[in-house]
Amino acid sequence: MPVINRIAGFADEMQGWRRHLHQHPELGFDCHQTAAFVAERLREFGVDEIHEGIARTGLVALIHGRGKGGVIGLRADMDALPIEEATGADHASTVAGKMHACGHDGHTTMLLGAAKYLAETRNFTGTVALIFQPAEEDGGGGGVMVDEGIMDRFKIDQVYAMHNAPGFPAGMFMTGPGPVLAAVDTFHVHVKGVGGHAANPHETRDPIPCAISIIQAVNTIVSRNAYAGDELVVSVTQIHAGSAENVIPDKAYVNGTVRTFDPAVQDLVEARLKEIVDGQAAAFGVEARLGYDRHYPATVNDVAKSEFAAEVARDVSTQVEYREAREMGAEDFSFMLQARPGAFMMLGQGVDSAGLHQPDYDFNDEIAPIGASYFVRLVERAQPVE
Repeated sequence: MPVINRIAGFADEMQGWRRHLHQHPELGFDCHQTAAFVAERLREFGVDEIHEGIARTGLVALIHGRGKGGVIGLRADMDALPIEEATGADHASTVAGKMHACGHDGHTTMLLGAAKYLAETRNFTGTVALIFQPAEEDGGGGGVMVDEGIMDRFKIDQVYAMHNAPGFPAGMFMTGPGPVLAAVDTFHVHVKGVGGHAANPHETRDPIPCAISIIQAVNTIVSRNAYAGDELVVSVTQIHAGSAENVIPDKAYVNGTVRTFDPAVQDLVEARLKEIVDGQAAAFGVEARLGYDRHYPATVNDVAKSEFAAEVARDVSTQVEYREAREMGAEDFSFMLQARPGAFMMLGQGVDSAGLHQPDYDFNDEIAPIGASYFVRLVERAQPVE
């Protein structure tokens, strides 16, 4: 793999950055130490501008090239997950109940590696905007950064991001045109009945049978309400009710997730959920309330930019897969792609890697120079010096 020689030369330094970040995970928008570490490295590299405090702890750094040109945005996420680490690594998390189980420490490191090289060489025109965002896992930090005006403020005209992919060969790139990741919604159902002694159920309005019927009906939305060709997932993931074997509770709670690509299918699911909840509540003589929250939209690559991203990846790796392939996972980079054309790329983490969001996951440091080289080549090919 033609990793840039200079980047290969400071691969050990990148590993040090990554493992430091791994040891000090932070959640959501509270990425204060992480952002400070990133800003300190960027100052060492000699970037031209650092703008901090965007979306609370996000930052945008600018590197100016040789002569006039456009502005290309490169994004990395910084936040971790509320998971207790089980890797046993020497560089394991030092914070109880928190770990980088999705590889955002590696994504940040790859963008820092690209920043170091680009600040040294400046073999491009225009400007590179390095976007380090918090709260990808929960909170939509990417959307908040867009809402706070980064695209217009820094005149970004195209934007790219990357995510590691366990289960695929290390250094393999994968992307495609159009939708690549799903929109994600959450539903909450609160059932309110009348509790009482389990020996006298006739004196109660038991919320549990209603909750069970709601779950059974919800599972028919995909098979009986949506067109078979629609890509749709509706999953019930939580049910809570009761506290003792001899007490009928007065309430029950049902929670789940919805994954779609088509807004019309989103509308269908929300409408059917409302009908199911209202209907089952009436049938069982209890009260039930639906909450439906639309979170991240679908991640949709610009066709031309995704083709360009695949071409660039071929400069770095012999393993590049470019095809229409939709996954039901979600990403808040979707907000940035709604604001500007660009592409989201997957980078193989290794076939033997633990999966994302698992306590034994650890980012593969060997792919960091590959990802950094890809970011650099994106800039140099998108905005070449004549």
